[in-house]
Amino acid sequence: MFYKEMLKLYLVTDRKWLNGRKLTDDLEKAILGGVTTIQLREKNLSNEEFISIAKDVKKVCQKYHIPLIINDNLEVALATNSDGIHIGQNDIPASIVRKQIGPDKILGVSVHNLKEAFQAKIDGADYVGVGAIFSTETKNDATNVTLDSLKKICDNIDLPVVAIGGINLDNISKLKDINIAGIAVVSAIMKANDITAASGQLVRELNHD
Repeated sequence: MFYKEMLKLYLVTDRKWLNGRKLTDDLEKAILGGVTTIQLREKNLSNEEFISIAKDVKKVCQKYHIPLIINDNLEVALATNSDGIHIGQNDIPASIVRKQIGPDKILGVSVHNLKEAFQAKIDGADYVGVGAIFSTETKNDATNVTLDSLKKICDNIDLPVVAIGGINLDNISKLKDINIAGIAVVSAIMKANDITAASGQLVRELNHD
């Protein structure tokens, strides 16, 4: 079952920040700090390796009852029976992915404008990810989306919107007047010295405490 609240603090993984630590350990720390969804993103692994990691991450997610979303890879999502999949504009069309995963899995789609957001809804998306909102070192090919464009999407689409791209404690306040369901982050958590504390600080900012 998908709930909008699952999107509040959405962590996208990047193993380059591990520095010898175990991914599952870091993800557990992040969840304890307040992360509400994990997206497993692996661009440079074979499907066999990706599936192996996904199975380990799934155990952590199930322990804490939060969704595991697979980035871009339909085969891995199906093989691991993950809670859902997130795709971009250049991946398999969302309408085809929806048919493959069925009606009960979570489908997220990256969009950059209102037209793409409307199409994602037609194709069966449960939520859209909008970005990059701020410059990011995680994706060198990211297309920037202005705060005005983000607000326009949020105000006109009947789907939860997750803002992504370079979001951290220094700029998160710029999003406070925009009706997003949550934020997706990578380095703001993954490269932190204290992952649990970093996650908790972001949650507090999202709650405007």
